[in-house]
Amino acid sequence: MGEIALAAKITHVPSIWMDLTIDKYRGIRENAITALSEVGRRAHARGVETYVILDTHWIVNQGFHVNANARHAGTFTSPELPHMLSGMSYAYDGDPDLADAIAAEVRGDGFQALAHRDANLNCEYGTLVPMHLMNPAADIRVLSVAANQFASIDEGRRMGAAIARAIAASGRRAAVLASGSLSHAFWPNAVSAEGLFTVNGEFNRQIDLRVLELWDQGRVAEFLAMLPDYAVHCRGECAMIDTAMLFGALGWDGYAGRGELIGQYFGSSGTGQCVVDFALPAG
Repeated sequence: MGEIALAAKITHVPSIWMDLTIDKYRGIRENAITALSEVGRRAHARGVETYVILDTHWIVNQGFHVNANARHAGTFTSPELPHMLSGMSYAYDGDPDLADAIAAEVRGDGFQALAHRDANLNCEYGTLVPMHLMNPAADIRVLSVAANQFASIDEGRRMGAAIARAIAASGRRAAVLASGSLSHAFWPNAVSAEGLFTVNGEFNRQIDLRVLELWDQGRVAEFLAMLPDYAVHCRGECAMIDTAMLFGALGWDGYAGRGELIGQYFGSSGTGQCVVDFALPAG
């Protein structure tokens, strides 16, 4: 039997790449770099074989999609923020078997689901930025899952539960990573440069901090009760479908663990960011 060996909510902000590649920005995202590297260390220590990444930058409009390519390789420049993220080379093995199993399990729950083998279907930076730090030796397989921007929170719950069932049946030790922000309100263009290190609005910052407090205290049922409103009022990235899928995979309101904040919560261009490792049952 397979199992989820690690589950985390992670950041993927492109300013991480600026820190790594542009001298004038060295150190600006040390907190995030250290946190993502630590999650990667834990994944390796727990024998993770495949990263299943719920990627809020692979946005789809219909159905459920997984990248089933056997190999992911190329050089990525973000069309969204090319001045921040360009020239990122990558090469990772995929996991076609697990991708097929996940798509089949999701279809079995009544969704349209497709596993794609297409050499022109590349990875997005919600996958690539974390993998650069979490998978530097490229020794763990990479499986990207798309984020349906029109899916409901309850659909996300069901999709996540299907992902967990597929992992359990696969024999894989997998990490499930919700790659997306907390609040996601970008600063207006006129002040965007000045807002590189801050959250847009005290309301969003306070709600993000409350969410982290609930996770730390294991008050997951309370968080899930507020998640639909949180996603709307704090403009959650891709409606926070990655977070819904993550908690669906963890057992939703039956999940009894806590979330450990690694490093510090931080603001980035108006958005709220974190790296949180969710405790899993022993054995």
